[in-house]
Amino acid sequence: MSAHATASFTVKSWDEKPYNEIEGAPKLTRASVTYSYQGEIEGEGASESLMVYRDDGSASFVGLERVVGRIGGRSGSFVLQASGTYDQSTGTARGALVVAPGSGAGELRGLRGKGEFVATHEPPGSITLDYDFE
Repeated sequence: MSAHATASFTVKSWDEKPYNEIEGAPKLTRASVTYSYQGEIEGEGASESLMVYRDDGSASFVGLERVVGRIGGRSGSFVLQASGTYDQSTGTARGALVVAPGSGAGELRGLRGKGEFVATHEPPGSITLDYDFE
């Protein structure tokens, strides 16, 4: 049986640094970010993301985030794989999420699912996750 969870999140810290810059080419950066989740997903997340920036400041990104907390009345941890875009003109990041296969631990062992997130410069962001257990 599938379940649907919604939550809001805030960014607790953001540390982004370039890791590869070439004159005349898009900038590549790595960001270490921590999050706090409230709602049907509760807990803390720690992520590493890689981004490529276009000339207008917009970006595409991929990342992995370990979430430690609760979902669906169960506690433990799991890893989210994210990919998405940031639109500089609107200040909005949007992305797709997948629970990394086999990443659930504790009472969240066997967790699988897919979802989405939206974030702007004005917190909080929102996340939805459709999930079940193997």
